Amino acid sequence: MQAKFHIKKGDTVKVIAGNERGSEGKVLRVDAKKQRALVEGVNMVSKHTKPNAASPQGGIVKKEASIHVSNLMLIDPKGNPTRTGRKQDSDNKMVRYSKKTGEVIK
Repeated sequence: MQAKFHIKKGDTVKVIAGNERGSEGKVLRVDAKKQRALVEGVNMVSKHTKPNAASPQGGIVKKEASIHVSNLMLIDPKGNPTRTGRKQDSDNKMVRYSKKTGEVIK
């Protein structure tokens, strides 16, 4: 059974621990097995690439590396970092909501 996370693809998150603490970005991908997420513009690493058809020159490419989901905190619609909870809405669907404001997160 796959674990449920407090974040998913497309969410805006804030990094709360590590070298990138305080930076914000959009989640590009979530890896449920490894419990890691790829966040836009966060945890940039240099990758050395060999020359190939796509880049005939080769060289050093900057790209995002994954970060553990425990080091990320969701940003609610009002722009504040918040913990999340789950509850059923009026249509009996589970929705995420902000523990700080009680507002439903889309």
